[in-house]
Amino acid sequence: VRMGYVAGKLLGEPIQKAEILLYGSFLATGEGHGTRKAIVAGLLGMQTDDYQIADSYEIAAQRGMEVAFGEARLEEAHPNTAVICLNGISGKQTEVQISSIGGSRISIDKIDGINTGFSGECPTLIVHNIDQPGCIVAVTSMLAKKNVNIATMQVYRSAKGQQAVMVVECDQLIPEDGIVWLAGVEGVQKVTYFPGLTA
Repeated sequence: VRMGYVAGKLLGEPIQKAEILLYGSFLATGEGHGTRKAIVAGLLGMQTDDYQIADSYEIAAQRGMEVAFGEARLEEAHPNTAVICLNGISGKQTEVQISSIGGSRISIDKIDGINTGFSGECPTLIVHNIDQPGCIVAVTSMLAKKNVNIATMQVYRSAKGQQAVMVVECDQLIPEDGIVWLAGVEGVQKVTYFPGLTA
């Protein structure tokens, strides 16, 4: 449920179509263990204690959400992994690789093909940008001005001067106006904000 919930929040708008690709033990036992219904329930915004989880397929159909399942072909992934490909009502798309690592914990391993590796427990800012000077400073300066403390920060890039991503886990919620400002910074291509599982 948490996996679907986080993926839906990362899309940031109502879902029109969801393709859920399962890997490892999720693929082998997902139907019998209710994994598929649970992920769909999360995509619908349900929490883990929602009594409607068992009816998630029917609720998705009522809301006009198209759902399809398939096999994820991955290498060296956690055995409880899903790749969730989402299309929103405005045409926005995202692909999230996410795994269940035990003890009700999850790991968001990739977003749109770029490594991320965060838990979703804290307010998290994901910034896709061109690998150029100034982008990291823009993010950290905005957070400092908004009095938001950085807990962890990871920076990835596909190659020098190419696509890059920052994953910034914070101790406080990030004000919306700061996120909007950041989206307009030169070199920033996409800003995704997840307020955390406890928000």
